[in-house]
Amino acid sequence: MATVATESQQHRQQATVAVPDSRRKVVVDEVSGWLRVYDDGSIDRTWTGPPEALPLMQHVEPYAVPRDGHTLHDLPGEPNLRVYLPETKQQQGSAGRLPVIVQLHGGGFCISHPTWVMYHHFYARLARTIPAVVVTAQLPLAPQHRLPAQIYSGVDVLRRLRTIVTSEAGTLEDPAAELLREAADLSRVFLVGDSSGGNLVHHVAARVGADGADVWAPLRVAGGVPIHPGFVRATRSRSELEETSDSVFFTLDMADKFIAMALPEGATKDHPYTCPMGPNAPPLESVPLPPMLVSVAEKDLIRDTNLEYCDALRAAGKDVQVLINRGMSHSFYLNKFAVDMDPTTGERTQELIDAIKSFVSRH
Repeated sequence: MATVATESQQHRQQATVAVPDSRRKVVVDEVSGWLRVYDDGSIDRTWTGPPEALPLMQHVEPYAVPRDGHTLHDLPGEPNLRVYLPETKQQQGSAGRLPVIVQLHGGGFCISHPTWVMYHHFYARLARTIPAVVVTAQLPLAPQHRLPAQIYSGVDVLRRLRTIVTSEAGTLEDPAAELLREAADLSRVFLVGDSSGGNLVHHVAARVGADGADVWAPLRVAGGVPIHPGFVRATRSRSELEETSDSVFFTLDMADKFIAMALPEGATKDHPYTCPMGPNAPPLESVPLPPMLVSVAEKDLIRDTNLEYCDALRAAGKDVQVLINRGMSHSFYLNKFAVDMDPTTGERTQELIDAIKSFVSRH
């Protein structure tokens, strides 16, 4: 998504370049409200859409004093991590350790930041409800960094997680890293991603699976949860033609432009990064994937290709569970205002959280 207008927040979110100067004269490409590409190659992600959306993009500072049953920590490094640690003494898994949710954020590969309110309210709730350690990271953004940069970064998140958790006690300088080391069960790591982050769930899991269990031990990707993944085809689906967007957060024009900016030069939406069930992708039977819980919004513009992906997984003999979010549109659960004030949105969000909790408990 987009950045807030203050200079300090722009710096923290790594999302907006310097203010316009005399050399920046011509916008050569634009995604309305979200992103502008200038003729000097610079990118401006300052939000210019409806101001009522800005609170969802506010940066949330970390806190070591518990709030609502969890603490929040930033771990600088390569890559930078943000960690939610639930307050729980419940004995789960290995030596009382907790499963790990690794969040791969969406934003069409081009925008958004995991420190925003829209992500924070959901993943803080997920951490304390399951309960689980939740690890998030800022992924590289296109068009400066085209795919597969985001996939490589997702794999790097897992590598850094494994390095921290397998460290010897007392060797980590950061107290938050020590807390993560003590809490995380590496044998139960779950990838969760919204929208384009759902694509990353598939591709990161596939790369880890292709490496083999011995390469990643003791880390094991136990499951994946693509939520409204950005799977599309070059040809419009029926839902793309018939459904209408009810949000500034997802339109067909936005999706088309972001995908064009993110895919390798010259690629179409039939590329395996956005169409893993298509003829240009490896046969799904040959792709080593963990069990999957795929969440599909009933009123999503890309509902039909989401369902096609699920059908293709089933046909390939994969372990897949499908949750239909009745009456909901793309990434509905990230809109904190709707979750808090609209009973139906709140109910569907609780259903999603309950489904993820059940999926984690079974794997």
